[in-house]
Amino acid sequence: MSISRSAWVHAAGLCFALAFGAQAQISVELLIDQEQFLRDESLPVRVRIVNRSGQTLHFGPVAEWLSLHVEMRDGKAVQKAGELSGGEEFTLESSMIATRLVDLTGSFKFDLPGRYNITAVVKVNDWKEEFTSKPKQVEIVRGTKLWEQEFGVPTETGAPEVRKYILQQAQYQKQIMLYLRVTDPGERYSVRCVPVGPLVSFSRPEAQVDRASNLHLLFQTGARSFRYAVFNPSGEIVVRQYHDYGRSRPTLRMNDAGGIFVNGGNRRILPEDVPPPAMVSNSTNEVSVPKP
Repeated sequence: MSISRSAWVHAAGLCFALAFGAQAQISVELLIDQEQFLRDESLPVRVRIVNRSGQTLHFGPVAEWLSLHVEMRDGKAVQKAGELSGGEEFTLESSMIATRLVDLTGSFKFDLPGRYNITAVVKVNDWKEEFTSKPKQVEIVRGTKLWEQEFGVPTETGAPEVRKYILQQAQYQKQIMLYLRVTDPGERYSVRCVPVGPLVSFSRPEAQVDRASNLHLLFQTGARSFRYAVFNPSGEIVVRQYHDYGRSRPTLRMNDAGGIFVNGGNRRILPEDVPPPAMVSNSTNEVSVPKP
């Protein structure tokens, strides 16, 4: 049986309208707060789902409804390093918006510097349909190594585990950013890579490792401003302070007990301090660093 041209056009138009209608009912958007990342730095993305279907939707574990596709600039797919995880089951009522946060660092291998395109695909299992976001682009940049030092981490049995602290700087939006990377001695894998703060171009950070293998950093962020930060062997920040140039320049010093502190300058108390300002005495720059 032959199908007339008008019937074929009508059927094709109906299929397009149904597909377009479904897409109009559900929209997916990918949100990324910054455009540049250092390799191994946490790469969080937020997936925003808008439901205009008139029906409540049900979403299970994130691996059941979310797929993320990453391609390099030349279109080559990026190898997956692990499955997406995190997030609880939820329902999304009509006319409501849901946003879920996913970190791509452990799920994809961003080994090479360059630009990457990221696309989110949300599967609505209730309808057995998929909805795709517009691609977002990020850039993985190289960092310049400024300093490194190996250190030991005690274990329950046997010899200590050996790790390495590495300080790197990278250009981000016309500003130099200081990064801390914690790796194995051969730099084959990273325990953590975190941005520490902005760095003026003419300054070189001071770095000292204390007897508990915590890393103490003092670096200049402006003409007369400095930041003091302490990280534990896992790359987690345990102290953050702000200091200004006073009668003398702030510097790192060690006391008789082997503790490291900021000598000179003037401490400036800010809400961003770690520990919070209410937990710190203003009478001294010395802090008690929690054990890892």
